[in-house]
Amino acid sequence: MNAPNANPAVTHYFNAIRSALGGLEIYLSNPDVTLPAMGSAGGLVLPYVERLKNSFACWENRIGFTDQFRISRAESGFPIFQNVLELENDRGSAPKRLAAIPDANALRAEIVDFILRQKEFPTALQTQMAERLYLEQIGRGEIFSPFVMPETVRVTVNEKTRRPYYVVTWAVFDGTNTLPMIYAAGIEDSSDNVAKLLVTPDGKLNPDVDIPLPVGGLLNPELAARFDDFAAKNGAYSLTPATVIGNMDKDFETLHPKQMNRVVLGPFYAAGITENNGRVTDILTRVRKPENAWVLTWTMQEIFSKAERPAQKGFFSSTPAIQEFHIETGDLEAARMGVSAYQKHALVPHDAYQALYASGDASSIFAGYKVHVVSGSNVVSEV
Repeated sequence: MNAPNANPAVTHYFNAIRSALGGLEIYLSNPDVTLPAMGSAGGLVLPYVERLKNSFACWENRIGFTDQFRISRAESGFPIFQNVLELENDRGSAPKRLAAIPDANALRAEIVDFILRQKEFPTALQTQMAERLYLEQIGRGEIFSPFVMPETVRVTVNEKTRRPYYVVTWAVFDGTNTLPMIYAAGIEDSSDNVAKLLVTPDGKLNPDVDIPLPVGGLLNPELAARFDDFAAKNGAYSLTPATVIGNMDKDFETLHPKQMNRVVLGPFYAAGITENNGRVTDILTRVRKPENAWVLTWTMQEIFSKAERPAQKGFFSSTPAIQEFHIETGDLEAARMGVSAYQKHALVPHDAYQALYASGDASSIFAGYKVHVVSGSNVVSEV
């Protein structure tokens, strides 16, 4: 419920980001969209897109009773980190604050009564309603926190090494660059405790062990707390994927990371709102419907182990198994990112793509990007 004097720019921003995240969900729901060596991207990434949507729903309600909302207009186009922190803090106080506000039906009745009697808009009641909706939204769904704890979402066994193999996901909202990032790692575990439990004598996953996926944290309980701490400390955008996975390999003697994908969402461009690309913004202002005047970009980064140097055991010293990660030095951008491979993607509404194409700038703006065009409830890729 919005006040009649709601800021049009704010309304436009939330409508645009809602459309962008909805289009991203459509794209990721395609089973042909995969993360290298990990299968369908939808099951790995969509839960975090849903968290981001929930966060934006909360922020949209929050501006109904507070003016403290800012976005990174000149860079990512996403909300600044302070908003993410405030949302996280408000989760803890939500039950107590809700108890002090009348329920939604009572507030609606008061609003209608006030309008009928006073013939004007009840600002104070509207503020209370906005706060209630905000606090209810926080409790309704999971939000995109500064750090979303790891989950084990898939478990198999590498029959060659006879090690359990986990796919673990987590997420970080980078405060410096205001970028939401999603991590997915494929990790072998040579710890005795899980090998005895999960691996049969013939090197297969033990069918008698019920694993209710997703499991909060790393599946190995002896390493789960340490892994949470590692993921929290090694999630910044300034750390290359090579650094993150290399640190993981060094910090955990019995964990052998074979693959890691990082999905970096942004920048997001919206006509009349963001200032992160003047040429794109100028063209987007020509789009007939403001809700279609946006472009969402993201980068999918991948790094994998090309070989494992086996552990060395001697009388006086020993060294654990070490991964040799592949960095694509033949591609300067890949080498700079510290990755084996990467893909840049751009999602754009049909109206906006037509405007960009008509300007003659589409090929230069989208050079190096895989382009996906949203048309209704469909996404057409590689146009």
